[in-house]
Amino acid sequence: MRHPHEKAGRLSPDDARRGRGPGGGGEGRRGRGGPRGQHEYEVPSAEGIDGFFAGRLPDSWGTPDLRVDRDEITVRITIESPDTDGSEADVAAAEQGRISRWREETRDERIQIAREAEHRYGRKVAWGATAGGTSALFTHLAVPVMTRLRQPERQVLDTLVDSGVARSRAEALAWCVKLVGEHADSWLADLRQAMEAVQQVREQGPGL
Repeated sequence: MRHPHEKAGRLSPDDARRGRGPGGGGEGRRGRGGPRGQHEYEVPSAEGIDGFFAGRLPDSWGTPDLRVDRDEITVRITIESPDTDGSEADVAAAEQGRISRWREETRDERIQIAREAEHRYGRKVAWGATAGGTSALFTHLAVPVMTRLRQPERQVLDTLVDSGVARSRAEALAWCVKLVGEHADSWLADLRQAMEAVQQVREQGPGL
């Protein structure tokens, strides 16, 4: 889809050789369609992120559960669950209430910590809390991911839509990713560790 400010027109042979598009640009600019399929930007390093939050969070918040990807840092805090007797519904309601109270009481401090982390690591920060058997994730990102699928893969998504499991292909794809994550935790963990080992070897390599 053409950007509203771009002008339609053909590229001259010289412009094509220089890598210029209708919207300008020039040599050395590498987007998703550039040489070797590189991304438009380098993902900032998350090195030292565990130490940052360990030192920056109040001691009373305990050790956070951190999840980091290219776009977001999710910080989950385990808080003390209320001492409540009653039915499962009563207990769940009390735990949800404790999480809501903690969310309101810590809002200003969490905003300040998030600003520092976002500036340092180039990612948005999302917060969550767990009390007893109840967990809640506060405002967090929903990042669109574009992909191309061949017919057999599209048929998988369409089957999920037609059967009512998902409302759209996008929701069906998200459901598939979630399912893989739930059933391949150990394999994904091994894969992440292998990637971290490769990164460490690269960082220890000779300087050029």
